[in-house]
Amino acid sequence: MITSNGYVLDERPERLGRLEAVPASLRDDRDALWERIRRDGYLYLSGHLDPALVNDFRNYYFGELEPTGLVAPSGVAEGIDADGEIDRGLTRSTLFDEIVPGDQYAALTSHPTIRGWFQWFLGDDVHLHKRRIIRHTRPGESGIGTATQAHYDLVYLREGTDRVLSMWIPLGDCAVETGGLAYLEGSHHRVMAQERAGRLKMPAASITADLPGLADEYDTRWLVNDYTAGDVMVHSAHIVHASTDNVDPARRIRLSTDIRYQRISDPIDWRWQDHWSDEDGL
Repeated sequence: MITSNGYVLDERPERLGRLEAVPASLRDDRDALWERIRRDGYLYLSGHLDPALVNDFRNYYFGELEPTGLVAPSGVAEGIDADGEIDRGLTRSTLFDEIVPGDQYAALTSHPTIRGWFQWFLGDDVHLHKRRIIRHTRPGESGIGTATQAHYDLVYLREGTDRVLSMWIPLGDCAVETGGLAYLEGSHHRVMAQERAGRLKMPAASITADLPGLADEYDTRWLVNDYTAGDVMVHSAHIVHASTDNVDPARRIRLSTDIRYQRISDPIDWRWQDHWSDEDGL
């Protein structure tokens, strides 16, 4: 069963589909990739990163958080949930004071395989927004406030260019039941049209937690997939996306990060130039 915020997605298969990975034959064709992202709103780059790079960071992350009670002592490498109460104060301080501003996270998010790809794709020197978000979701957590609700990124980036690109990186294998990212098929075309007409100047907020209802409204499908370590998703600031609930029977914690790159010559949203904090108001 695929759920998000408690809403069941796969009760209606006509509203659910699979993401399409970029074929190997197109991976080095920049013009073809631009055509594809304009058409689909996303690029699914399977195996873009060395799985060891991703899994090493996963091990580091859960090793740092083991004292909080988040992971089972014997399950740090796999990120197996300890299935008990956690020390929320220690979790917060470890995440925001150590992991987020730390060298390991910086090395991952600015790795040459990532930064160099954006320089090539954007055809310019690039800027990585300092506000980078990393999330973990425990199995069994559900309801509003757990899985990321439907939204598009531009509503949070109004002070800069709308040509910013996001990269979502699953940090470890992330099958559908573990709670990966889902995209509302073709939604960027409608969002861009409404933005041009001035009808979507909404404040920074999600659209809804009711993903099936939104698919009905847009008359389209939610696209999901089983991600593996090394896969990345690159998407525009206009495509609507959300995350699904973690219902993994093996009790693996879903871990992912989302980062944003843009041309350094484009306007930069100043609000995104400090480390991510749960008190930064975005």
